[in-house]
Parts: sequence; structure tokens; C-alpha cells
Amino acid sequence: MANTTFTGAVRSKNGFEDITVSAIGAETTNSTFSNNTSIGGTLSVSGVSDLAGNAGPAAGTGITTGTGTIFASTVTHAGGLWHTSILIDLTGLASSGSGDIIGKAGTASSNIGTTTVALNGTILGGKLTCMETPAGGDPDIDLWYADESTGAEDAAITSLSNQVQMLNSGDLAAGSVLGIPVPPAASKFMYLVTGAATNADYTAGKILIEFFGYDA
Repeated sequence: MANTTFTGAVRSKNGFEDITVSAIGAETTNSTFSNNTSIGGTLSVSGVSDLAGNAGPAAGTGITTGTGTIFASTVTHAGGLWHTSILIDLTGLASSGSGDIIGKAGTASSNIGTTTVALNGTILGGKLTCMETPAGGDPDIDLWYADESTGAEDAAITSLSNQVQMLNSGDLAAGSVLGIPVPPAASKFMYLVTGAATNADYTAGKILIEFFGYDA
């Protein structure tokens, strides 16, 4: 076959395929190029890879509507390993009584998202890293999950169904790195929960939550 050079855009209604043909005429599809692209060989990228579509867990409005609050998440899947990252600046959220949900004051859906096997793998474990010491609100921030997504700030985590504590952190401080001994169950909603009583808004505090999963 000859090589063809195009000077304008090349368009195909049903995608493109890269094939090889054996000596007896048998065709093998190596790569496909469409809405979902499959590369049969090694993909070498010399520029920046922008994987904006690799969004992770989505938090509820009780987290995302805090003034000055930052919530960002991502998921990567490489080989058989899944890595989920959740970055939170607590500024603008509030803590209250011990065992109560953290979120924008008085706001429902103060969850920090959910995980599924399809999007996060089968989670084996995780860790929480404190990058800035929490201030204003209570520094003792635990992780829980429960059935419902609707848990409100200032509500007891025990008011939700089938609640399970993933991490009992104690007071967080910059540089703290804590293993999460109980991974989140699939399709449950995760919450930040106070381990002690401080009724105030956070003015500082940055944490990174990471989960590690595998192909089951």
C-alpha cells in the first residue's frame, strides 16, 4: 500500500482503525480511533497530558457551596491499579458537636462523594494527609460512610443508616499522614465528622484523602 498525505482535516463518520494484514490476507486491528480510543502499542506523549475527564467522587452541595471551600478529585487507572484522590480546603465549612457532620453551616448533602467498583476499582485501603492544620473548626476530623447522601452539617452521623467509621484521626496537624484502616464500601456516601465538640467555622485546614484499589 502507498502512503497518503492530507493537507486538510481528515473526517470519518464511524472512526478510524489501524490494521495489519498477514501474508495470507488476515486482518488484525491494532488500534481504533473514535469517541473511545484504543492503542495497541506504546503511546508516547511529548507534551502535557490533560486528563480533565478523570473526575473522581463528586461532593454534595453542603461541601461545594462553602465560602472559600475548595473540593477537587480525580481518579487514575493504570495497569490493575486504581488511585482516587480528594483534595479539600476546609475554609468556609463548619464543625459543631462531637460526632456531627462537617459541612456548610446548616446545609444538607454535606457528603464528600461516593465510590463505585466501576469508577474506583475495589478499594483496598487509603490514607489521609494533612497539609495545613485546621483552624477555627475542630481539628479532630474523622471519616465515615453511610447509605444516604443527604446528611446535613450539625447532624449526628449516627442519624444516618448503616454508618461505619473509616478513620478515627485525633487532632490533625500539618504533616500528619494517617492510614485509613476501613476502606469505603462501594456506593456508600462519605462524610467528614467531628471527633470532638467545637461549634465554629473553619478558617484554615487542607487535607488530601487517597484511596488505592485494584481490578477485582
